[in-house]
Amino acid sequence: MRFLFQEEQPPVTHPTVDLGCGYWCTINYDSVISSALAMVVTIVAAVLIARSMSSQRPNRVQALAEWAFSYVRSTSNESAPDASSFVVPLAATIGFYILVANYLDFLPITLIPNLHPANTDVNQTLSMAAVVFILLHWYNIRLRGFRGYLAYYTRPHELPVWARAIFVFLNIIEEIVKPVTLSLRLFGNLLAGLLMIYVIGILLPAVIQAPVIAIWKLFDVLFIGLIQAFIFMLLTLVYFGLAREGFEEEHSH
Repeated sequence: MRFLFQEEQPPVTHPTVDLGCGYWCTINYDSVISSALAMVVTIVAAVLIARSMSSQRPNRVQALAEWAFSYVRSTSNESAPDASSFVVPLAATIGFYILVANYLDFLPITLIPNLHPANTDVNQTLSMAAVVFILLHWYNIRLRGFRGYLAYYTRPHELPVWARAIFVFLNIIEEIVKPVTLSLRLFGNLLAGLLMIYVIGILLPAVIQAPVIAIWKLFDVLFIGLIQAFIFMLLTLVYFGLAREGFEEEHSH
């Protein structure tokens, strides 16, 4: 089996444009176009859903959208009530974008070689996590002030000062790891789905590959894609809730 994987071509290749200044200037243009397509569809779908809403005769799409938004808002109110004004739109938009990007996997595009609506790389997922990371620390500074923000890295606050100093390094690592784990979790799920198709193509006879791949894609895109969007959205809300850790206790004295 190891030799088969070595002989086969990688399951996904990205056509790139090199701007001449190393790795950070190498652009996977299929990923850029795919992301732009997903953003356009997300915006158009959101506008159409908003325009179709009616207080007199709500349809099923409106009921589903209102239920999802109410869930995000209630979860945000429980974890970070003072940040709901921007956390709710942020989490809902990211979750909806990921869902759209996954569901565009059913749309075949052959105009550009190797272009796929769900074609993604770690930089794309990391960029979404970076947005959450930046806003998360901006919120923490706004909540506690800059001195309180620095003191946040010395938690747990119930310990003596000398003991809290030991945890500073661990707390810094924890904050740095958050966007990395958030992005790699999504990227790992996407990559696993592509690798499954790759494995099916290697192991199964050609006559049954198509129906098996179709069944897998239905499960992967419809079900796993929904879970991916939900988990990314939920973790965004959870991280903002964690930013409030110990805040009430600090200001209750």
